[in-house]
Amino acid sequence: MSDKPNLPVPRLSVWMTHAGLLAEQVLRAFWPFFSVLMAVLAALMLGLHDVVRVEIVWGAAVVVAIALLVSAIWGIRQFHLPSRAEALARLDETLPGRPIQALMDDQAIGAGDADSVALWQAHKARMADRAAQARVAKPDLRLASRDPYALRYAALLALVVAALFGSFWRIGSVAEMAPGTAVAGQGPTWEGWVEPPRYTGLPTLYLADQTGPTLSIPQGSRVTLRFYGEVGAHSLTETSSPLGAEAATETEQDFTVARSGQMRIDGPAGRDWMVDVIPDTPPSIAVADKAEAEAGGQMKLPFTASDDYGIVSGSAVIELDMASVDRRYGLTADPEPREVIEVELPMPITGDRADFTEDLIEDFSQHPWAHLPVRITLMARDASDQESTSEPYLTDLPARRFFDPLAAAVIEQRRDLLWSRTNAPRVAQVLRAISHRPEELFRSDTAYLRLRVTLRRLENFNDYGLKDKQQAEIAQALWDLAVLIEEGTLANALERMRRAQERLTEAMQNGASDEEIAELMQELREATQDYLNQLQRLAQENGDSDERQSGQNGESMQMTQDDLQAMMDRIQELMEQGRMAEAQQALEEFQQMMENMRVTQGQGQGGQSEGQQAMEGLAETLREQQGLSDQAFRDLQEQFNPGAQAGENQGNEGRNGGQGRGESHEGQGGQGQGSDQAGEGQPGEGSLADRQQALRQELNRQQQGLPGAGTPEGDAARDALGRAEGAMEEAEEALRGNDLAEAIDRQSEAMEALREGMRSLGEAMAQNQQNQSGQGTEEGEAQANSRDPLGRNPGAAGSISTDDNLLQGEDVYRRARELLDEIRRRTGETDRPEIELEYLKRLLERF
Repeated sequence: MSDKPNLPVPRLSVWMTHAGLLAEQVLRAFWPFFSVLMAVLAALMLGLHDVVRVEIVWGAAVVVAIALLVSAIWGIRQFHLPSRAEALARLDETLPGRPIQALMDDQAIGAGDADSVALWQAHKARMADRAAQARVAKPDLRLASRDPYALRYAALLALVVAALFGSFWRIGSVAEMAPGTAVAGQGPTWEGWVEPPRYTGLPTLYLADQTGPTLSIPQGSRVTLRFYGEVGAHSLTETSSPLGAEAATETEQDFTVARSGQMRIDGPAGRDWMVDVIPDTPPSIAVADKAEAEAGGQMKLPFTASDDYGIVSGSAVIELDMASVDRRYGLTADPEPREVIEVELPMPITGDRADFTEDLIEDFSQHPWAHLPVRITLMARDASDQESTSEPYLTDLPARRFFDPLAAAVIEQRRDLLWSRTNAPRVAQVLRAISHRPEELFRSDTAYLRLRVTLRRLENFNDYGLKDKQQAEIAQALWDLAVLIEEGTLANALERMRRAQERLTEAMQNGASDEEIAELMQELREATQDYLNQLQRLAQENGDSDERQSGQNGESMQMTQDDLQAMMDRIQELMEQGRMAEAQQALEEFQQMMENMRVTQGQGQGGQSEGQQAMEGLAETLREQQGLSDQAFRDLQEQFNPGAQAGENQGNEGRNGGQGRGESHEGQGGQGQGSDQAGEGQPGEGSLADRQQALRQELNRQQQGLPGAGTPEGDAARDALGRAEGAMEEAEEALRGNDLAEAIDRQSEAMEALREGMRSLGEAMAQNQQNQSGQGTEEGEAQANSRDPLGRNPGAAGSISTDDNLLQGEDVYRRARELLDEIRRRTGETDRPEIELEYLKRLLERF
């Protein structure tokens, strides 16, 4: 294409297109040269020349120089400097009709015809308009056909890595590797590093950058030194390693720091430091709270562990505390030797292991030491294999409790059999005595027949000497028999319900689809309904001798069914909304409630004792305190958002039957109306402060007649109730001072202390029931009816200090969840006053 001046083409477009053609030529010709250069720079910046011998470095330098020379010559031969005509041609290719070429053409025919000339000029005018609109032509920088293996990208990646993790200044150290250069130039030199143990997570230190006189490094750090230049120009003296070094002149020094001391480098640019070793302290571990048995029988032992760099593993060793064993009945014989129990401690899967609290959960229900005194010793190990043990924790090994007297007697004989095989004849004799008159003890013919079969096998084994395998076989048969007696016809229904709960839990954790969740939820509903029907049928069968008690059980069962249906509806609603964490928590509450129902069904029967009346009174006090706290919260809302409470109460009218009054909160504390506010600070009749005072006085009266005086459990219950009374008094003062936020906090403390007191009171009642004997009174006759088949009082009949009494009422769970959802909703409304938002956030953190 010939170049003519005065073309109506934008100069910028022509220049930029020309520059693009130049870039194409440079890349196509010199990409091998650039690739070799980037690879060499990356190797030098990463310091690869420092880790190989100098001969290899210079050999590689020769090869690199040849490669650079060859690639440069090849590039020069391939390079072609583009002209302006080529830029115009490239630009013309991007325009329709090739207007630039048309403008440079001449009219071939018709030059003498005026019409032809006019047509030609009109055509050139149109082409000039198109050429004036020319835009920069994009260069073709693709090199895939010339570099099919993408070597240029590999070299570029190496250069980027070197820029991130290397140093540009390392390139200059190549000059020091020439023979005689270091001596002639800057003289001998050195460099060194301190590498802490990997488990510390601390970075490596470059010694040349450590300007301070003291070098603080972890114990076990590795020090590496390199001396360059003439041998002997530098020497090392140190006292921190196990062997130490005195004027060592080897070119490479490597030692591990074990203690504090001194490190000195003598020679040009020498340095010295006082090495301060940071010791790796052994880990610490301790029991955080008392060991308890969960509803399913598993032992739950909270523990806390800490270490300066983190715990790696831990274990718990459980030994029988023979000095504390009550050597009566089958325990009078010498026990057979058994290995101590050793289990691994759970470690946090995520997060920091430097300081954490976890729960050891294991099921020892079938172990021979179940419910016997044991010593539990915890051990923790850190990354440096240091071990520490806790102080021995003395407790009765928590395990499953059997509330049916016959089941408890069978379990006791199983324990005696496992304690020593010399007890086998005695166990057979006791089991034969138990089965002498089965119609008075066994509710199920199946259980009686299984006992007889087990008894015959035990007597046959005794005739020829009981072996270890036979002992284990009889023990397992007795365990299955006790479970059958305890759970009766509930066993299959209970197992089906537990299996449905486990499958639903796994589905939520594994992200199952909505259809799978719905199917599993329906399975849980059916299994739960089957279990409740079995439970109610069993209650009716046992109610022939006491119609009044049976009626109470039936009413309680109906109430519990309503609660469970509401809980399952809530679980399904949360899962449909995608709130799996809350659904998981609600499912755990559901499982706990079902286990408590099973325990309650197995506990003692008969009329109410003084302790049970006290428990009911405290439960009522707790409900009233909850009602007062709810009313105080509504009053606080009214302060910050006047007029909103009326609309909310209208919404509650149909559900709870009255303004701000839920069934679970009725009574002295639950009937709060909007006019009974403490916001005015007046202690008039019906104010929240007066009602709080009356509730505190009622709690003081209830404390006067609590059972269990003089026992540790009873004293703990009184201490907790005393704290609750103190928190109530502080709440009363806050209400009179119109400080509703402080009052609600103190009321929460009072409710927590009340719950703790009820738990301790339940334990005191269980201990008292174990120690009492029947004396002909009505209470003694009731206890005589609950004796085991051998005429003795059963063991710990199970604490009734669960929250079962608190879980009655059709709207307790629903009401609690509604309040929590409402708090979350209001926290998200940023237009509310700042003080109200801060208080709502404190509520969410607490609950």
